[in-house]
Amino acid sequence: MTDRTTYVTLTGVRRRGWTDAMVRDLLGSPDVQGRDPRRWSLTPVRLYLLVRVETVERTAEFAAASLVSEARSAAAGVYAERRRAAVLSAIRAEPIEVPLLPGPELERRAVRHRHLLGARGPGGAGDAPPEGLVRWQVSYLRHALARYESLLDGLYGETGRGDAERLLRRRLYEAIAGAYPALARECRRRIAVER
Repeated sequence: MTDRTTYVTLTGVRRRGWTDAMVRDLLGSPDVQGRDPRRWSLTPVRLYLLVRVETVERTAEFAAASLVSEARSAAAGVYAERRRAAVLSAIRAEPIEVPLLPGPELERRAVRHRHLLGARGPGGAGDAPPEGLVRWQVSYLRHALARYESLLDGLYGETGRGDAERLLRRRLYEAIAGAYPALARECRRRIAVER
């Protein structure tokens, strides 16, 4: 059994500012590798001697690799921010075309859409409470506008994805409210809830 106070895991090395490439190039193979006795996992635990890690951290090679890593990280951040800004401006500029349907046809499609999604409850538009039918109509129209979600392509993880999704949802609900004034109140409610 190894003394865990003299070793650091790969996760611990990363917390100290190392990248995977730096670990591979500067530390090489782990000093101890095996299964974690505390939990079952297919991934072996890689342990590095803390003394060896600290020694490498004092070298010129580590300093140079850290500078390169920071530069790459900064460049990636700039690229991600540029991509985020481009997607947000594309969402703002994209004209949203809401399908214009007569009232009875919209009600019929909304009820059918609700039942296709497996919802239980009243059978038709005449059986639904008025506020329920309004919610169903907004849901149907929101689904009909799902093609605009492709504007979010290219945004991954945390880099602006949440902002872009909120902006797109707000624009879609505003377009629905503009096309169907009777649904505007429900659209405003959803915008407020989804913030």
